[in-house]
Amino acid sequence: MDLIDRLFDKLWISFCEMNPQSSAIVEMLTKRGERVVNDHVAFRTFNDPRVSIDVLAKPFVESGYAAKGEYQFPQKKLFARHYEHPLPERPKVFISELLLEEMSPQLQSTVQELLSEGEELISKAPELCLLGRPWTVTSQQYTALSEESEYAGWLSAYGYCANHFTVLVNALAHIDSLEELNSLLKEQGFELNSEGGEIKGSPSDFLEQSSTLASMIDVNFADGPMRIPGCYYEFAKRYPMADGTLFSGFVAKSADKIFQSTDRRNAN
Repeated sequence: MDLIDRLFDKLWISFCEMNPQSSAIVEMLTKRGERVVNDHVAFRTFNDPRVSIDVLAKPFVESGYAAKGEYQFPQKKLFARHYEHPLPERPKVFISELLLEEMSPQLQSTVQELLSEGEELISKAPELCLLGRPWTVTSQQYTALSEESEYAGWLSAYGYCANHFTVLVNALAHIDSLEELNSLLKEQGFELNSEGGEIKGSPSDFLEQSSTLASMIDVNFADGPMRIPGCYYEFAKRYPMADGTLFSGFVAKSADKIFQSTDRRNAN
């Protein structure tokens, strides 16, 4: 096993701790004779030079990943880029960042406080994506950030980790469509993100996506524990383009709705 495989394994273990439903879904699919292939892993960050997309992407780039598509999310004030490895079996990496200059002075000030407190740990982290939360944050700070940006609130609470992993529906042997998989998941009691419809995108977009709602977990804040949304599991069905190759990018209008899987109002 090489370094990048070990990195993904560590990310998966941490991800399952914040999203217990993920391992349950993998077990359920495996028992049905499916082989679960990961399409992509996603991360969140701020566009501060200490923790920017380029910093977070470093271990992946050093392992052969290359930057591909770029995406804008004006309403959520996000920018994102995805990376691909020359070996197609490697999962894609999707990294988004909050555009701090477009946020309120209050949010910018709070984020700068957090980043300054965590700066030493951040600077010494060989792989930022595994660092976790390098700062202390209160439940009041989390709530205030979330009121302006659910994305910022989530990031303040969890720091650097995988926000979601993604099942590639194309690789499933006995499930042909995302509709079929969604029905199975709901039958098993998993709740799906219905923002913009359970399925985001269409064959004409060359990509369909759906996701669970984030698991609720207890997070220790500086002033005590609070139960908040953690991570979620995504499902993607890719379609061939005119040249016959599977579409490997992302669709911003669909990803925009997928982001809301961690919103507090969506979690139960």
